[in-house]
Amino acid sequence: MSIRLAERVRSLPPYLFAAIDKMKQEALARGVDVIDLSIGDPDVPTPRHIVAAMKRAVGRPSNHRYPSYEGMLSFRSAVAAWYRKRFRVSLDPRSEVLSLIGSKEGIGHIPLAFVNPGEVVLVPSPGYPVYPVGTLFAGGESYLMPLLEGNRFLPDFSAVPKGVLKRAKLLFINYPNNPTSAVAGRDFFKEVINIAERYNVIVCHDAAYSEIYYDGRRPLSFMQVEGAKEVGIEFHSLSKTYNMTGWRIGFAVGNRDVIAGLGKIKTNLDSGVFQAIQEASITALQTDEATLSKIRDTYQERRDSLYEGLRKLGLHAIKPQATFYLWTKVPQGFTSSAFAAHMLEKAGVLGTPGNGFGKPGEGYVRFALTVPVKRIREAVERMGKVL
Repeated sequence: MSIRLAERVRSLPPYLFAAIDKMKQEALARGVDVIDLSIGDPDVPTPRHIVAAMKRAVGRPSNHRYPSYEGMLSFRSAVAAWYRKRFRVSLDPRSEVLSLIGSKEGIGHIPLAFVNPGEVVLVPSPGYPVYPVGTLFAGGESYLMPLLEGNRFLPDFSAVPKGVLKRAKLLFINYPNNPTSAVAGRDFFKEVINIAERYNVIVCHDAAYSEIYYDGRRPLSFMQVEGAKEVGIEFHSLSKTYNMTGWRIGFAVGNRDVIAGLGKIKTNLDSGVFQAIQEASITALQTDEATLSKIRDTYQERRDSLYEGLRKLGLHAIKPQATFYLWTKVPQGFTSSAFAAHMLEKAGVLGTPGNGFGKPGEGYVRFALTVPVKRIREAVERMGKVL
């Protein structure tokens, strides 16, 4: 029997982080002490009060049955309360909030709800690989919008042909940005809303990193800008804010018709989030500011250590205002992949090559702040010996 994959799967590039993990495992097998600065998986434990809430919730038999697709109303109400407190944005928890098995689920499935074969999705590049992959699975065509340092890593909509804009159904944006760590202001979001209104494009804002910020400079939510709810939705996750990556819970908020469309895909292809996790997540969303500030202080110390270290090595690192990534230019004479491989082989330091996030990422490498300061300093010292 001949087994042949569907064309949509055959045309997929290797998933970036799976390839990175393979490189890491091969180095570990050789006995290398790898300092892994590649994947954005927080090493700080989930706060104890959230874990305690989960333990209590797991013991309740009522949570052992199928959960609702859209999420418990109590969880969606907690999301709405969090948005009201954090951003002063009002949301109807019944129609403008949808629970997700991590924001990746919603981002990957949203094109299935709105994109017909041959229609265009505007995708930032470099960017999260799921944006173009979800588009591919829906039969859509990704139009890549370069995020360049000269434009503060914001897309230049004037460079997108009008013919493309007229065919576009979805627009993905992501601020604070992965991998560049750029942030966007109100004027940019207003421009996005104008584009959406003029060309009837649904905006999908990925805001997973909004709570990992520095120097007290809190990023905006897209939903804070007038008109945003009329043109799109915002994806959020508890993964980064509360160190809950393995728990797989997130949510989408915003335009009720877009939320309903995504909900239809979820109903047919997916299931709801385990109710015990939702109950623990209500506790997470009510976490006091002191706990969150402590998490941010940990990342800020790491950011400052790595940033200063890379600059002393002569590398052009961009100091992030948010996220836990440093987007760094590779030295002259290296490609992104060659530099990442060189650092792993010679220094045992693993970063993510920027071209893995899209062609405009060539010439950069992304370092994640997901190891303690002591290991960051050791990484810099090792790199200094081989640069």
